[in-house]
Amino acid sequence: MIYTAVTGAAGRMGAAIINALAGNTQIQLSGALERDDSPVLGKDAGEIAGTEKTGIKITNDRIKAFKKAEVIIDFSTPDVTMRTLEEAVELKKAVVIGTTGFSLHQRDLIKELSHKTRVVMAPNMSIGVNLLLKLVADAASVIGHEYDIEIIEAHHRHKKDAPSGTAIRIAEVIATTLNRDLEKVAVYERKGIVGERRPEEIGIQSIRAGDIVGDHTIIFGGIGERIELTHKASSRDTFAMGAVKAAIWVVNKPNGLYDMQDVLGLKG
Repeated sequence: MIYTAVTGAAGRMGAAIINALAGNTQIQLSGALERDDSPVLGKDAGEIAGTEKTGIKITNDRIKAFKKAEVIIDFSTPDVTMRTLEEAVELKKAVVIGTTGFSLHQRDLIKELSHKTRVVMAPNMSIGVNLLLKLVADAASVIGHEYDIEIIEAHHRHKKDAPSGTAIRIAEVIATTLNRDLEKVAVYERKGIVGERRPEEIGIQSIRAGDIVGDHTIIFGGIGERIELTHKASSRDTFAMGAVKAAIWVVNKPNGLYDMQDVLGLKG
């Protein structure tokens, strides 16, 4: 049995992950962490998540939450995740990171710290999105130089970062496939008289509305036709199940930085 701790245990993703862990024969919840002012401290993590009781009380004590765990699943904020990762290195724990919105400096630090422990980091843990990344790379390699490329992402009104981490990852995959510098070709907004579209542009546009869980569409627009690849998430359960799969996979891997493409065997 693999033991895991979950940060942000009372949040939307934390609850979904705890539900995904319930009844799993390979992995079990061993710690549940919440912020110091959380009103659910001391309550059973399973009960708060809406599933059966786990016997694991939600705590704000990071050492207590992480003590028994072999792997920590973290969907929180960049600053909290960085602290979790630093503690995981000290405690020799593996980490699954689903947090988005990291700065370039933080991303570089994550790469550096991954030399000292096992890390799976992906902006989207769903199987469907990671298959989409492979399809996008294949499409870009065949038609990307001749077709205009636009990415449109939509999420709920409470999402704090934009574009989504998934949209950025899609753009990175396309840019790498086409040997483009994303920092130079990404276009995040168009307003007013912006001039004719440059052929090398990769457009990334964001929508925030209602309770949209997560939609991503990639448009390859040519003359006389267009190809659209779309993934729509209707539940956070798909992300939670992917995170649990990643946690089981990464525990016995060598130190290093992995992503869901590695977990799902979609590389190479």
